[in-house]
Amino acid sequence: MTSTAERTAPSRRAQLKFVLVLGGLTAFGPLSIDMYLPALPRMATDLHAADSTIQLTLSAFIAGLALGQLVIGPLSDALGRRRPLLAGLALYVVGSVLCAVSPDAWLLVAARLVQSLGAAAGIVIARATVRDLFEGTAMTKFFSTLMLVSGLAPILAPLLGGQLLTWTSWRGVFVVLTAFGALLLAVVVFFLPEPSAARSSLRLGRVMRTYGRLVVDRSFAGYALASGLLFAAMFAYISGSSFALQGVYGLSPQAYSVVFGVNGVGIVLAGQLNGRLVGRVRERALLLSGLLLGVTGGALVLLSAWARWPLALLLVPLFLLVSSIGLVMPNASSLALAAHARSAGAASALLGVLQFVVGAVATPLVGLGGSGTAVPMAATMAGFAALALVAYLTLARPLVSGKAG
Repeated sequence: MTSTAERTAPSRRAQLKFVLVLGGLTAFGPLSIDMYLPALPRMATDLHAADSTIQLTLSAFIAGLALGQLVIGPLSDALGRRRPLLAGLALYVVGSVLCAVSPDAWLLVAARLVQSLGAAAGIVIARATVRDLFEGTAMTKFFSTLMLVSGLAPILAPLLGGQLLTWTSWRGVFVVLTAFGALLLAVVVFFLPEPSAARSSLRLGRVMRTYGRLVVDRSFAGYALASGLLFAAMFAYISGSSFALQGVYGLSPQAYSVVFGVNGVGIVLAGQLNGRLVGRVRERALLLSGLLLGVTGGALVLLSAWARWPLALLLVPLFLLVSSIGLVMPNASSLALAAHARSAGAASALLGVLQFVVGAVATPLVGLGGSGTAVPMAATMAGFAALALVAYLTLARPLVSGKAG
């Protein structure tokens, strides 16, 4: 059944513009996290800090993304999408500059927090804008298309970061991020109009009731937790793979960047496969397939790390686990947002908060076993992938309307 929103969807040319702009905004998180990963060991040496302290720059960024989305989501529901987005992009540029000039590790942690608060605007408003423009299967297809653009970020970011390190310091990475933020700020000013969407009240009581209603919505909670817990497995990989693959398996920063990029290709390919299958296969079936793929990959990664199998036998299931993101995220996002058009900003914020809060919990777990083993990273990834499947099976229910599969 074709909905009104699908019949009046933007033209193909307008959709291409939205894909590029919203894809760039969605890429804020992966770019800001992944680009500096190859530099983490060097940053620890340059700033005379422990590995655990440097990893806090990642935890601080994740926590800031969560906090920022909680605030910006309701703001965008009440004030429109453009003004909060422009303010967030400006804050991101300021935070990136502070990162580039930070003289010690703790000031860098604080600068990353500022940077993340600005990045949160891009992530939450991009997802809410998709809900403003599309509905049902068309929304899922557009989320899948976004994976092509935003999925390039984890492919290109570590490759670019690794190459930057061959001729500049890690500070140069943050200079590049500053330029990216400034470019997106200009693009939004000139090329992203205010989408037509119903406004909601900004009163604190109303905002809290909206969040409360979302939290107790069993279907929303199931889809949000499924995506958030699998995203936590991804963050365990992001935070631990640099140390595990370089320190335990002996990869160079450049070789690690290639491995990271290949896994990013898996996300893009899975996302594009999802876009082709949506409409012929129900979104819930595609989501379950992605979760099962993640659990299988996670279990094999753990077995490989525990048994100390050769690197190749670790990389194959790692590719499967990371690729499952491309199937899970578009379907989980579409199904979670389908029934919440009037509060798309708040619903988008809760989706992001669950992803990044659980990700912040997962990040320090990968370092519990020390620097000589990949087992803690593998166990964390496998555990969160399994929890994601459990959350979906126990909480998520089909939508009564059937609009989103």
